[in-house]
Amino acid sequence: MLDQYLSEIAAAKSATAGLQLYSGLEVDFIPGKISPFTFKDKLDYTVGSVHFVNDWEIDNTLDVFNEGLTNIFGGNIRHAVARYFELTREMIRNTPPDIVGHMDKIKMHNRGDRFFKENESWYTAEILTTLDLIQTTGCIVEVNTRGLYQNKTDTTYPSPWVLEAIAQRNIPITLSSDAHHPDDLINRFPEVALGLMKIGFKKLRILLDGRWTDVAFDQNGIISPTVRTIPNNPVA
Repeated sequence: MLDQYLSEIAAAKSATAGLQLYSGLEVDFIPGKISPFTFKDKLDYTVGSVHFVNDWEIDNTLDVFNEGLTNIFGGNIRHAVARYFELTREMIRNTPPDIVGHMDKIKMHNRGDRFFKENESWYTAEILTTLDLIQTTGCIVEVNTRGLYQNKTDTTYPSPWVLEAIAQRNIPITLSSDAHHPDDLINRFPEVALGLMKIGFKKLRILLDGRWTDVAFDQNGIISPTVRTIPNNPVA
């Protein structure tokens, strides 16, 4: 399957001169089973994400979320969240991806503070500890709009207050819709871009001419692709 994907990307590159195409995957981090390093040598970039916590799929229905929370963590959301971020940090520390995907996905079913409040000290500590680690690695943080356009969350992954902490640490970001359908490729980008600008972000980090490049943006898209470039694989 991967070889077919890579060959189709190569064919598309040949057929679309002038259009930059790259091979990338969102790769689960499951200790001992799979990580962003599993396919790293075959890809132009990796997005590393945690979807499974101790065999519990957090990115599923509310019923599945409640079942895992009860059966594995005895209903203790604090322990569950701590384990989620522990796995996220293990991924970043041991098999750092180019991009950290939807880093606070654990909030997916927390609309209306169903399970916790994001301003609780234990939760903010998990977030900030994770960001401090990301800051040391050179990983890019994904700003993910999927929760918004699916009407599952009221904010991006990560939340605006987390984005403010990211800006304070000068951690690079990229904008993604996590699209599962072509119609969603830039879903909610204009409003999210405006929000990022209000926070103070001036650049997005993208692959350009095969190199990670910081580019200026506004609500209409990328302004200039020639700001500055950095070495490939900054987390290697």
